[in-house]
Amino acid sequence: MATKAAAIRTAVIGTGAVGLRAARQLHETDGVSSVVVVSRRATRASAVVTDLGDGASVGDWPGVASTVDVVVLAVPELMQADMARIALGEGAHVVTTAASIDAVDGVLGLDQRAKALDSVAVVGASMSPGLTCLLAWRAARDLDVVDEIHIAKSGTGGPACARATHAALRGPAALWRDGRWQSEPAGSGRELCWFPEPIGGLDCYASSSAEVSLMTAAFPTARRVTARVAATRRDKATTWLPMLRPPHPEGLLGGVRVEVRGWRDNVACTNVMGAVDRPAVAAGTLAALSAVAAVRGDLMSGAGGLATLANKPADLLVELAQRGVKVAEYASGTE
Repeated sequence: MATKAAAIRTAVIGTGAVGLRAARQLHETDGVSSVVVVSRRATRASAVVTDLGDGASVGDWPGVASTVDVVVLAVPELMQADMARIALGEGAHVVTTAASIDAVDGVLGLDQRAKALDSVAVVGASMSPGLTCLLAWRAARDLDVVDEIHIAKSGTGGPACARATHAALRGPAALWRDGRWQSEPAGSGRELCWFPEPIGGLDCYASSSAEVSLMTAAFPTARRVTARVAATRRDKATTWLPMLRPPHPEGLLGGVRVEVRGWRDNVACTNVMGAVDRPAVAAGTLAALSAVAAVRGDLMSGAGGLATLANKPADLLVELAQRGVKVAEYASGTE
């Protein structure tokens, strides 16, 4: 990363599984002088601040955005585009954690506004999308041309993420094929995808995901981009019903897999990257690192995913590994 900046003022909006992790990671980062925590539940925000200790305080939305350098949004997804617009207008960089198509498209629509303000709006700084964007960059960096990108994920990062994943199986699923958008029924196209151990092989199905639009923006030569999510038969059979049991409060172990196909020296190549962690932990860590990178000038101005905005994606992967979010390159070679 760039030379450490001093006195970075941050705010985290939301105290769910991802917000808590982001606040803790920011509080432990060198150069971050303050973390303001905002929640609709005042007692919850106070408890988080007490747990963090010196440098943490409780704030109010939206006024907090004018008093900090960067805001991390870990609130319900459909609120994030409007909140990002407000934060940018008050002079703060913004990191969003939304993953749904509508929410991500809403933040991407702020691109011109962010550029005009010379500000950063990171879209989808979570495990998927987010970490997957960095993995795609890593898998593609030795290719002359990227031809296809295929993403799969398993696990969820808390109740909100679990509900979003449940809904994503209802579809339809958008995919990029031969230079145009197409759709297929969500829950179709079963494929056995191998994640790093201890997860291993899982059946994955087409899902509605913002990953596809972020990848096509970052890799314009790609002719095909798909996204899948791991699911059981019961998951597929109950997509049109409310979740049958309460989601885990912080999510269990999850994984992501990114397969990039392309050409190097006129030879077809396939590179596969993966990662395993609790999704809320990975998401909160990446959101915090993205917030610091935005203030330090390590991200380009505008609204976009990390594969588009990051000047030094490799440094973000290194810092993630230093904080326990490790990735694996478990397939690479020519065809």
